[in-house]
Amino acid sequence: MTQSQPSSADAQGRRTPADYQAQLDEKRDRLTQLFAPFNPPALELHASPAEHYRMRAEFRIWHEGDDLFHCMYAPATKEIIRVDSFPTASLLINRLMPVLLAGLRPHPVLRKKLFQIDYLSTQSGQICVSLLYHRKLENEWQQAAEALQADLRAKGFELQLIGRAHKQKICLGDDFVIERLTVQGRELVYKQVENSFTQPNAAINEQMLGWALDVTKGSEGDLLELYCGNGNFSIALAQNFRKVLATEIAKPSVDSAQFNIAANGVDNLIILRMSAEEFTMAMRGEREFNRLKGVDLRAYQCNTIFVDPPRAGLDDATVKLVQDYENILYISCNPETLQANMAVLGETHEIARFALFDQFPWTHHMEAGVYLKRKGG
Repeated sequence: MTQSQPSSADAQGRRTPADYQAQLDEKRDRLTQLFAPFNPPALELHASPAEHYRMRAEFRIWHEGDDLFHCMYAPATKEIIRVDSFPTASLLINRLMPVLLAGLRPHPVLRKKLFQIDYLSTQSGQICVSLLYHRKLENEWQQAAEALQADLRAKGFELQLIGRAHKQKICLGDDFVIERLTVQGRELVYKQVENSFTQPNAAINEQMLGWALDVTKGSEGDLLELYCGNGNFSIALAQNFRKVLATEIAKPSVDSAQFNIAANGVDNLIILRMSAEEFTMAMRGEREFNRLKGVDLRAYQCNTIFVDPPRAGLDDATVKLVQDYENILYISCNPETLQANMAVLGETHEIARFALFDQFPWTHHMEAGVYLKRKGG
């Protein structure tokens, strides 16, 4: 293992504000050029903090005798790089990293075949840590882990510790954290479950939610959301609509969404556990679903649809479904698939608002947002 070579995070930590602005300008130019064929309005640029912006982090663990370290693999060479600090990750993760390792080192039962540590932190101060093993976890491990968790909590960490092995998940308490986001002066509460998708950059998430609220201000009718996850967007957007109908297929995300609906006092939002493809079939009357019993789709007057799909973008059938709506709010973690979908959506709709969210600073990845209105509407 090369201990003298700095990690990628250390290199990021030495970058200047001018360096950050240069990479943001390059992304702005690239996204503007990509969407030039659709004649969008001026791009709205949403910058991220240059460091300590990522609320999740995963590290492999390197063992040297009785010692152990966080490490990463260099993308090009696969060289193992020791990571003692990681400026990409939140301050809370950086505070906990050395303290957690110090707590693990004296205990062979906690170190044995530990190969990865996953961190899920929040702006609210809560953090969930998952220890991943290549062995079965016995009672001796649980006793030692409980003692470690108690010690870390005594040191001031509001922490949930989880052990994972093949077909095993041992939670020493909850398997989630509660995040609190401030959006247009309003605090929103979100349950975020370990090993489930959450927005990685909390500061950018707050900006995306604020932008989505702004572009839909004064909307008429109801909102349909596909791929709603834990209700991140639908809970924030509910205040701009009469009613909101949202779909999500992953059960942990649906459970979190129901918790978040209650925690935020939202009374005009229903979450359906369905994929976008299933919902498309239901809307078109091609198939009936037991999960829709008691839900009258005809009672919704959805003039606006919101989609935040996976990197693959919208499938052909869903693109056609989306075209049926007057207004389309589309957040994309892959602008190239958004551009491909726009080749169809642009036949009926035009871009009224256009945004870049720097979700992943110092990488080539971009998050884009478009708000589309029907042509001639």
